[in-house]
Amino acid sequence: MSKVVTFGEIMLRLSPPGFLRFSQTNSFDIVYGGGESNVAVSLANYGVPVDFITRLPKNDIGECALMEMRKRGVNTQNIVFGGDRLGIYFLETGAVSRGSKVVYDRANSAISEIQPGMIDWDKVFEGTEWFHWTGITPAISQSAADVCLEAVKVASAKGITISTDLNYRAKLWNYGGDREGIMTELTSYCDVILGNEEDAEMHFGIKPEGLDITTQGQDVKAEAFLSVCQQMMQKFPRAKKVITTLRGSISASHNTWAGVLYDGTTMLQSPQYQITDIVDRVGGGDSFMGGLIYGLLTYPENDQNALNFAVAASCLKHTIKGDANLATVDEVEKLMGGDASGRVAR
Repeated sequence: MSKVVTFGEIMLRLSPPGFLRFSQTNSFDIVYGGGESNVAVSLANYGVPVDFITRLPKNDIGECALMEMRKRGVNTQNIVFGGDRLGIYFLETGAVSRGSKVVYDRANSAISEIQPGMIDWDKVFEGTEWFHWTGITPAISQSAADVCLEAVKVASAKGITISTDLNYRAKLWNYGGDREGIMTELTSYCDVILGNEEDAEMHFGIKPEGLDITTQGQDVKAEAFLSVCQQMMQKFPRAKKVITTLRGSISASHNTWAGVLYDGTTMLQSPQYQITDIVDRVGGGDSFMGGLIYGLLTYPENDQNALNFAVAASCLKHTIKGDANLATVDEVEKLMGGDASGRVAR
């Protein structure tokens, strides 16, 4: 299997132990993660050759992030170094009716100061079949958006499949960039587009017909997103597949989880899972994307299998502490096959 390349920021995550609030804790648990690095870890865990591209500070904290990627089997040879700091985010994990909370401390991070020309994309993309980026990277800074555009142009010229997770983040996009213009240009290069109803509306003003997205705690119907998928394909004619995750938030601890995939003619729907005792939902979308890329590469003629693998993989991620999905292919396929017992394997 040819390699996959992902590009974005990896951060230091600091979380109070268990379900403590920020004001209660005297210590923080440390995890390293980010949208694109999480996808890379998923793919490496499934045995896919994967290369993570970022810019790290040349200090001990940058080295720790690098070691975390290496430990998970991700190639780091093309990471560039510079800048003064690794971005940080603080996560307060919610429970029941109290939602989780994120505080960013990522201004002036190493990757926010990346510039076009720092990465040799021709070299990076040697032997590459797939390139993945997310809407988080161009939200960091104008120069990060410029480098992302540089990457998709080179990947496109080489005939590489390009995917995005639109990943709208309300607490980012504060540098004054033209969000819709930047995201429209970048997404126009994509063959595979993942996003939920908020991503489509906030980035492109595309809304699902007959669905109030402010409705909380109700199962979202897949049929309501057909119009979103059709509008996305009209706006981005290069796209071959538009995928949406369907999360129903019954509480912070109990979600429903499913997905739909539209290929321009057929709307495929996955089984729906009840995730009743969430351990960690951060990285859920990234684990879906990692599973989807693996599925589309592994089952090129069976989009239903690819979608089902992605949903099952991300369902399992909700049981795993940390940003990245550490479930194996065997575990995902077992859940796909209907075994959700969680019994001890002896």
